[in-house]
Amino acid sequence: MSCWIDTHCHLDAAEFEADRDGVRAAARAAGVAHLVVPAVERANWSQVMALAHRHGDSYALGIHPLYTPRAREQDIAALREMLKERRDDPHLVAVGEIGLDFFVPGLDAGRQAWFYEQQIRLAREFDLPVILHVRKSSDHLLKTLRALKVKGGIAHAFNGSVQQAQAFIALGFRLGFGGAVTYDRALRLRELAASLPLQALVMETDAPDIPPHWLYTTAEQRAQGRLQGRNSPGELPRIAQAIADLRGMDAAQLAAATSDNARQALRGLPAWASIG
Repeated sequence: MSCWIDTHCHLDAAEFEADRDGVRAAARAAGVAHLVVPAVERANWSQVMALAHRHGDSYALGIHPLYTPRAREQDIAALREMLKERRDDPHLVAVGEIGLDFFVPGLDAGRQAWFYEQQIRLAREFDLPVILHVRKSSDHLLKTLRALKVKGGIAHAFNGSVQQAQAFIALGFRLGFGGAVTYDRALRLRELAASLPLQALVMETDAPDIPPHWLYTTAEQRAQGRLQGRNSPGELPRIAQAIADLRGMDAAQLAAATSDNARQALRGLPAWASIG
C-alpha cells in the first residue's frame, strides 16, 4: 500500500466532532500516514496543536482570511508569542492558514491584506514556511511574497494560471491539489495537475471541504434531502489516483514524490514524520 501525506486537513472542524479519532484511524488504514492540520483563528490554535500531538501529525498556526472580520489586531501579537513558545516543537511546520480571499463577497480587502502581511513578517521572523489560502488572489499574494520573501511553503488548493503556478514555484512553493481535480469539467485544473513539474505537487484534501466528485451533491439533490458527502483524509488515495492517471504514472511513485515534496515544503516534516 502506498503511503500519503495529506498536507491540508481541518481535522479540528465541527464536522468531525462525533468521530474525529475514528476518521484519523480510517485515514491511516487507507495509507494516509501523516496529516498537516492548519489553524484558522486564534480560538482553534490549542485544538490543532493537541490533535497533531495526539495523532503524531503536524500543525500550522495562523489566521485565515475568512476569519479576519472577527480577528483582532492583538491576535498578531498573540501569534508571535505562540510561535516563540512553540519554536522548538517538531510538530509545528508552518504559519498558516493565511492568505487572501477575493471570491467571498463582503470581506474587507484591506483588513485581509493587513493580517496577511503581518503573518508573512512573522514567518520571516521565525524562519517558517507558510500555507497560503489562494482564491482569486494569486497576483496579490505573489506581490507581497516578492517584497517579503519567506521560506517557501504551499499554495493550498491552487487553481490559478500556468503563469501564476510558475511564479509560486519560482518563489519556492509547492502547489496543493485535492478533490477538485476529480471533476471532469475542471479542465484547466486537470491540465495543471497533468503537466506541472512533479516536484511542484503536494497532495491535500482540505477535509471536510472540497469533496471529490463521488461525494458531491447538487443544490437540487440537497433540496430533495440528500446530504452533501463529508470529505475526509481517507479519500486522499482515491483523489491521488485521479492525478496519477492524468500523469500516466503509478500511484506509488506519486505518493513517494509528493510526500518528499511535502517534507521539503514544510520545514522538511521532521524525521519523526517518517511514512516509510
